[in-house]
Amino acid sequence: MEKIVFTDHALFEMKRRGLPREIIEKIITEPEQQWEVRKGRMVFQSRIPFGDTAEIYLVRVFMDIDRNPPEIVTAYKTSKIEKYWRGEK
Repeated sequence: MEKIVFTDHALFEMKRRGLPREIIEKIITEPEQQWEVRKGRMVFQSRIPFGDTAEIYLVRVFMDIDRNPPEIVTAYKTSKIEKYWRGEK
Protein backbone atom coordinates (compact mmCIF):
# COMPACT_ATOMS: atom_id res chain seq x y z
CA MET A 1 0.00 0.00 0.00
CA GLU A 2 1.31 3.42 -0.90
CA LYS A 3 2.08 5.81 1.93
CA ILE A 4 -1.02 7.36 3.44
CA VAL A 5 -1.09 9.83 6.31
CA PHE A 6 -3.74 9.79 9.03
CA THR A 7 -4.48 13.29 10.32
CA ASP A 8 -4.67 13.80 14.09
CA HIS A 9 -8.41 14.39 13.69
CA ALA A 10 -8.84 11.09 11.82
CA LEU A 11 -6.89 9.15 14.47
CA PHE A 12 -8.92 10.78 17.26
CA GLU A 13 -12.24 9.97 15.57
CA MET A 14 -11.18 6.40 14.72
CA LYS A 15 -10.31 5.76 18.36
CA ARG A 16 -13.49 7.42 19.64
CA ARG A 17 -15.63 5.44 17.21
CA GLY A 18 -13.85 2.10 17.69
CA LEU A 19 -12.53 1.82 14.14
CA PRO A 20 -9.25 -0.09 13.93
CA ARG A 21 -6.61 1.15 11.50
CA GLU A 22 -6.64 -2.25 9.73
CA ILE A 23 -10.31 -1.80 8.76
CA ILE A 24 -9.66 1.70 7.42
CA GLU A 25 -6.67 0.51 5.39
CA LYS A 26 -8.70 -2.37 3.92
CA ILE A 27 -11.52 -0.01 2.93
CA ILE A 28 -9.23 2.40 1.10
CA THR A 29 -7.42 -0.42 -0.73
CA GLU A 30 -10.50 -2.57 -1.46
CA PRO A 31 -13.60 -0.35 -1.17
CA GLU A 32 -17.05 -1.58 -2.15
CA GLN A 33 -17.74 1.95 -3.37
CA GLN A 34 -15.75 5.12 -3.95
CA TRP A 35 -16.32 8.52 -5.54
CA GLU A 36 -15.09 12.08 -5.46
CA VAL A 37 -17.21 14.18 -3.09
CA ARG A 38 -15.47 17.37 -4.18
CA LYS A 39 -12.33 18.19 -6.08
CA GLY A 40 -9.44 16.51 -4.29
CA ARG A 41 -11.53 14.59 -1.71
CA MET A 42 -12.65 10.99 -2.07
CA VAL A 43 -15.00 8.90 0.01
CA PHE A 44 -14.40 5.15 0.27
CA GLN A 45 -17.00 2.93 1.87
CA SER A 46 -17.70 -0.71 2.64
CA ARG A 47 -20.19 -2.72 4.66
CA ILE A 48 -18.41 -4.27 7.66
CA PRO A 49 -19.72 -6.60 10.45
CA PHE A 50 -19.10 -5.35 14.02
CA GLY A 51 -19.49 -6.73 17.51
CA ASP A 52 -20.63 -10.06 18.89
CA THR A 53 -23.75 -10.03 16.72
CA ALA A 54 -21.78 -9.12 13.56
CA GLU A 55 -24.28 -6.37 12.82
CA ILE A 56 -23.46 -4.76 9.47
CA TYR A 57 -22.40 -1.12 9.47
CA LEU A 58 -21.32 1.11 6.63
CA VAL A 59 -17.82 2.45 7.28
CA ARG A 60 -17.04 5.66 5.40
CA VAL A 61 -13.51 7.00 5.00
CA PHE A 62 -12.76 10.50 3.66
CA MET A 63 -9.37 11.07 2.09
CA ASP A 64 -7.78 14.15 0.56
CA ILE A 65 -6.09 12.84 -2.58
CA ASP A 66 -4.73 16.22 -3.67
CA ARG A 67 -1.90 15.89 -1.10
CA ASN A 68 1.33 13.99 -1.36
CA PRO A 69 1.05 11.64 0.38
CA PRO A 70 -2.78 11.42 0.52
CA GLU A 71 -4.36 12.13 3.94
CA ILE A 72 -7.20 10.35 5.71
CA VAL A 73 -9.21 13.22 7.20
CA THR A 74 -11.97 11.31 9.02
CA ALA A 75 -13.82 8.01 9.22
CA TYR A 76 -17.05 6.84 10.80
CA LYS A 77 -19.51 3.97 10.85
CA THR A 78 -23.25 4.22 10.42
CA SER A 79 -26.19 1.84 10.49
CA LYS A 80 -27.96 4.02 7.89
CA ILE A 81 -26.54 2.10 4.95
CA GLU A 82 -29.39 2.94 2.58
CA LYS A 83 -28.85 6.68 3.16
CA TYR A 84 -25.29 6.62 1.77
CA TRP A 85 -25.19 3.56 -0.50
CA ARG A 86 -25.10 4.30 -4.22
CA GLY A 87 -26.96 2.08 -6.65
CA GLU A 88 -28.20 -1.40 -5.90
CA LYS A 89 -27.91 -2.86 -2.42
